Formats: sequence, structure tokens, C-alpha cells
Amino acid sequence: MVTEQELAGKARELKEMFSEMAQAHSGQLWNYCRYLTGSPWDGEDLFQETMLKALGGLFQRWHPTNTKSYLYRMATNIWIDHCRREKRNLGTLDEGDIPTVEFTETLELQQALGYLVELFKPRQIAVFLLFEVFKFKAEEVAGMARTTPGAVYATTRRMKEKLKQHNNPETQDHRFVHENEPVIKAYLKALNEGDVEAVLDLISDQAQNEAPLGFAEFSKEEMRNGSLRYGLPGYRAESRILWGKPVIIVFADEGQGPFIHDIQYQETENGKIVRHVSYFFRKEFILAAAEELGVPAQLTKPPVDWAK
Repeated sequence: MVTEQELAGKARELKEMFSEMAQAHSGQLWNYCRYLTGSPWDGEDLFQETMLKALGGLFQRWHPTNTKSYLYRMATNIWIDHCRREKRNLGTLDEGDIPTVEFTETLELQQALGYLVELFKPRQIAVFLLFEVFKFKAEEVAGMARTTPGAVYATTRRMKEKLKQHNNPETQDHRFVHENEPVIKAYLKALNEGDVEAVLDLISDQAQNEAPLGFAEFSKEEMRNGSLRYGLPGYRAESRILWGKPVIIVFADEGQGPFIHDIQYQETENGKIVRHVSYFFRKEFILAAAEELGVPAQLTKPPVDWAK
């Protein structure tokens, strides 16, 4: 009989194999998720769910699978299903012939990506990104978006026409208001002082600690005996606003630093941290954040090495 430990070991082996297979596409897939959802934070959540469900769904594939198409199809379907559950208008993809409109500059296309969510429905955005930005064939896009190739051509042409007419869109600055700042301030102080016990005192006994695509812990006791077993890394931490949301950035200052070592986010309730998220293992997310903040990412930080 297979034990839980043996099964977990096999699962980790499979996860490593899958990660290696998907690595060539992960950077662009993250960008797709970001623009599909209209938010780096929602895009990161979609990316994580895509990777987990893509790995879990492999056992159903009996035919040779194109990894890139498989991942983008999974992300598209997950997002459309999510929008459907929220009862959003998904939009229709009608066939029809209208004059072709082309973007004259790459910059023009990049500007358009910033306000797709303001102008179009989820399925239309998915088709536009897959066909115009990530250069899938119309037949491939039709399969991913559950439509026809003719609808892909017609939809993207209509969208380009509308984007051409839409100049200087209004943008909104959505600021996240943190209602429990004293707890976060105390956590930040303990983190900078390397005081593990002070950190643990701020954490609820039933708190969840997530390191997406790395590990998860479901109580303070698991944290004490797991991720915090050997103490804190001893790096400098600061509170920052990242894409409108307050986070804690952990900096490694050695060498030519500082470098972004980790990005953390906490949820609090009743004076305790009830959820802690560390993006330590999230290469695409940290690289995008590094570009946004103008601070380079730490590429080599055991057990991960992104410099390879």
C-alpha cells in the first residue's frame, strides 16, 4: 500500500518534471494572465491556478500534447469559467467581414493592452491576446476560446477598430486601504530584528502560510517546525505599494545589492495575521515587480536559481 509520504514524494517529482517542461512558456503565460484579467494581482492568481490545474489534468491526456497550447487553453478556460461564475457578460464572438485595421507601431499595441478590460468582454480579450499578441493561429485560438476561426478573425478586426478610436483612456488609481496597519508594523519590526518569536506571536494559531508553487502550511505550529525552523534570513524589509496594494519587500543587500529577495502579503483579523503569502518561488511575478519598482531581483537564492 502506498503511504502518504511516498505519494507526496512522487507528486513533488512530477511537479519538478512539469515545471521544467513549462519553463519555456511561463514568462509569456504570466503576461497573458496579467492582460487577460487586467491586473497583475489577478493575473498572478490565474497563473498559479493554471499551473496547478494543468499539472493535475495531465492524467486525462492520452494524445501528444503541445505544452504551450495546453497551458494557454487552460488559462483561458479557467478565466472564462471564473467570469461565468461571477455572472459577468462574457461577450459573443460573431463572424463577419469588416475592413482590416492594423496597428502601425508596437507602442500602439502596448498602450492598447492597458485598457482592454475597460472596453471589451472576457472572451473577446482572450481572443485578441491569443491571436494578436501571442500569435496563435486562428484555428488554435478557436479551440481555446470555444468558437470558430471566422469569429476569431472578425472579433480581432472589430477590436482593433475600436482601439484605434479610443484615445487617452481614463485610468483609475485603485489604492488598497490597509485597516490593520499596527499589526503589520509590528510584524515588519520583528522581521527586521530577526525575532522569530515576535513574528510567531503576531500569527494566529490557525493561520495559513502560502508560498505559491512552493509549499503551504496550515497552522502556526507547522510554520514553527517548517519554514521558520531555522529562523529568519536576516535581510532588510520595507513596506511598499505594489500595483496599488501594500506589500512587504524583503531586500538582500549583499554584493551589488539591494536585490528583491521576497515579496510578502498579509491578511489580518482581530489583531492577528491569519494569512501570510510569500512570493519567494514566483519567478515571473518577482521579475515583473522588480521592473515595476526599479529594483533588480535576486536570481540565485537557494533552493531556487533563476540565473541558469
